[in-house]
Amino acid sequence: MPICAPKSSRRLLWAALLVAPLVAALYQFPIQILNPRAPEPKAAPATAAMDAGPELELELELEYDMPGVLRVHKSGRVERFDGVETVPPSPSGDPSNGVASKDVVLDPAASISARLYLPAAAAAEPGKKFPVVIFFHGGAFFVHTAASPLYHRYCASLAAAVPAVVVSVDYRLAPEHPIPAAYEDAFAALKAVVGACRPGGAEPWLAAHGDASRVVLAGDSAGANMAHATAIRLGKEGIDGYGDKVSGVALLNPYFWGKQPVGGEPTDAGYRGGFERAWQVICSGKFGPDHPYINPATAPEEWRRLGSGRVLVTTAEHCWFVERARAYAEGIKACGWDGELQFHETKGEAHVYFLPKYDSDTAVEELAMVADFVRRC
Repeated sequence: MPICAPKSSRRLLWAALLVAPLVAALYQFPIQILNPRAPEPKAAPATAAMDAGPELELELELEYDMPGVLRVHKSGRVERFDGVETVPPSPSGDPSNGVASKDVVLDPAASISARLYLPAAAAAEPGKKFPVVIFFHGGAFFVHTAASPLYHRYCASLAAAVPAVVVSVDYRLAPEHPIPAAYEDAFAALKAVVGACRPGGAEPWLAAHGDASRVVLAGDSAGANMAHATAIRLGKEGIDGYGDKVSGVALLNPYFWGKQPVGGEPTDAGYRGGFERAWQVICSGKFGPDHPYINPATAPEEWRRLGSGRVLVTTAEHCWFVERARAYAEGIKACGWDGELQFHETKGEAHVYFLPKYDSDTAVEELAMVADFVRRC
């Protein structure tokens, strides 16, 4: 399906912000965009409201609605309908790949928690150090956790494939905690992880097996956006006793946007306005669609100081952000960054297809490519 199909554009834009499993469900719902800047509707007569039923009452009390995913009420209450399912860790090891996992608090002061994954190879070689992948899950900054089934399976598979210690970070979600809260949590997690990898670190798996000299920031969709933002901040600020670079950054189907279309992006005002509205909710209206958080190209002076010498960017032919991924790959070299770039585009697939279609040939190929990138970092 062409990404600019006019009849489906308003529905597709919401699916674009979420993981691929939501797409089929979202197609079934009409999309309602609630604009807080619009004048308040005139109060309907009591009899009319009664005749309209609960649908009208719900509409009048909502600030923002992503059907099937979440609702934001004018009272501030948030209802989530997706990304709420969780699975427990496997401390004794997953029978399918031998990867052990557990939930930990990385930084009690900052309330940063994560799910850790330890490859089976660690038991075979007790003193061996492994690369560390700090992974940020996707979900439009709105939904999912490190314990979501999609992300538990992916991180365990990545830990086995490299092999590596994978740290899947839980971060505060919008709209209760608008951007930059997620970015603050991501940077705090990076600092906590590199500290824990040192001898005598507070987290035993990281202290025994985490190689602080081989840290890769990774994520999908919104999580890829966070990995980029964390590397940007690292390049600007550094971390005491660690430096200003990680070994690699892996951006999997990254979520970036901007006011003006790039490449073959749709130009329809309603389509683009819907993305802008979503971003407004994510950041509580503090940052426009061309802020560097969502459009890296607007800050080339920051971009060229990205805190890594290696970057992997993956996308898919039918990903809603495919043009942004292509532009990122071109722009990072043009801005003056002098690192090693690897770009991969999967033909015939959609946004983050590798999560729901984890056992497909293309997903297996992509996982192997990500694992190879981490091994080389």
